Formats: sequence, structure tokens, C-alpha cells
Amino acid sequence: MNSAQPHARWVIAVTLVVALTLMILPLPAGLEPYRPEWAMLVILYWSLALPVRVGVGVAWLIGLLQDVIQATALGSHALAFALVAYLTIQLCQRLRNVPIWQQTLTVLGLVLLARALLFITRGLSDSAGVDWRFWLPALTSTLIWPPVFVLLRFLRRRFQVN
Repeated sequence: MNSAQPHARWVIAVTLVVALTLMILPLPAGLEPYRPEWAMLVILYWSLALPVRVGVGVAWLIGLLQDVIQATALGSHALAFALVAYLTIQLCQRLRNVPIWQQTLTVLGLVLLARALLFITRGLSDSAGVDWRFWLPALTSTLIWPPVFVLLRFLRRRFQVN
């Protein structure tokens, strides 16, 4: 067993906790619609880098935590995150071998898919409609993906997370 492996769970857990914290940090009202899907991006990265360690179950759990933290319909984020993790794991061999800009386009598609699921579940549970700003996190998440990818890859290599 590698001596760095005990650190692996902690590094992954800390990045997920930081992502959930970024999801609830207060922003000015004008910037709130632009908040990236931090937790989804971190799950996406770990599912891409280490699909054996972070898979559908972890994504489901983090989604449930986000549902509780944000007081949304229980299971809506869990379903979206689990689907993103599943698709990322299915595509991980292809995505690992493409340039970051192509990964970014895939991230856009995955986040849009997750937002569509959230849109559907919100429509089933809430009577309030959503406007075009509901889709802005997909754009900001796509734009923020390259630095998130580079930072998490640095942490994975620095702490030898395998």
C-alpha cells in the first residue's frame, strides 16, 4: 500500500467540502445567478481522474447534501450529480486524451444536462417559474473549468492521490 493513500480520502473530502461551502457563500444579489456549479465541477473532476474512488454513489451523497444545504427538492441535485458522474465515468477514457478546450465543451454539455434535470425537478416541485438566468451557471461553470481542472490536478499530484 502506498504511504500517500491515507491522504487520498482527505484531499478528495476537503475539495468536496470546499465546493459545497462555495455553493452557499453569500454573493451580491447581482452576481448570485452567475454562481458556478462548484460541487458538480469537483465531482466531475474526481470522476474523471479517479473513477474508482469517486463515482455515482459519492456524487449522489454530495447532491443530497447540496439539496439539504440549499433547501431544494430532496434528490434533485443528487439525481443531476449522479448522472453527471455516471456519464463522466463512461467518457473518462476519451476525455483524458483530449485537449482542455474539448473537455470544456463536454463540461458545458454535462452541466447543461444537469441544469435541465434541475429545471424539470423544480418545475415538478415548485409553482414558481424560472427565467433565463437559471441557465447562467452552465456558462460560468464552463468558463471556470480550466482553472478548476488545473488546481485539482495540482492537488492530486502534490498529495499523490491515486
